[in-house]
Amino acid sequence: MDEQGHGGGRLTSGGFEARSFDRSVRALVVGATGGIGSALVEQLLESSSVSTVFAGGRHLDRVRGRWPEQERDGRVRPVELDVASEASVERAATQVGAETDRLDLIINATGLLHAQHVHPEKRLSQLDPETLLQSFRINSVGPLLVAKHFVGLLPRREHSVFASLSARVGSIGDNRLGGWYSYRSSKAALNMLTRSLAVELARSRPGCLCVVLHPGTVDTGLSEPFQSGVAAQKLFSPERAAAQLLAVMDGLGEGDSGKFFAWDGEEIAW
Repeated sequence: MDEQGHGGGRLTSGGFEARSFDRSVRALVVGATGGIGSALVEQLLESSSVSTVFAGGRHLDRVRGRWPEQERDGRVRPVELDVASEASVERAATQVGAETDRLDLIINATGLLHAQHVHPEKRLSQLDPETLLQSFRINSVGPLLVAKHFVGLLPRREHSVFASLSARVGSIGDNRLGGWYSYRSSKAALNMLTRSLAVELARSRPGCLCVVLHPGTVDTGLSEPFQSGVAAQKLFSPERAAAQLLAVMDGLGEGDSGKFFAWDGEEIAW
């Protein structure tokens, strides 16, 4: 596979090229046991440019043993990290900070669209306040808590990336169908929170590019109930989605911080 990303970033079968970095990359993937998160970890591990991947997941026993060879040689460091709990995020940051003095790439790959008692609303009458709040807790507040506790590990001036997975349905300007109140609004909030974070980091860590990314429709449990109307060529495997997202991240350049990009590098209107 040879995918072209925004600004010329590329991913080939050799893995993440890290061409925008001038050093070996230390990465944190939050949501490492999910479909896209797991694929991101695997793509990063294929790259000789990546020295360490901290794989964060809600349940440590689901992270440990997933990449046994790389765990043994220290390239994968399992981390228990639940974005719904600030205490968990803070403990994870303390653990990672004890193992490294620097992170170059932080990717939030967590998200909630549906669960046992959570379903996207087709009409206003289906709105449940607790579901709305749960969506915000995972999709909006969680990534910001990761920023709060982990940005201190990002270098102050050298190039780094802080990215969160959003969704095109979180674009206010692109909303023509309505519905999905909880998911749309929580992703729109994530976009705004990331924009504000980018403004702050431009002052304290001017080398950091802070972005939100739309991965497209990916063949995972999150999208499974909603795939029937998706053309085959637009339904991506997790591996392809991860490659495309990493290509976009690797192609980011000056002026891209605080923006919203699709899997193909297209900038999406807020």
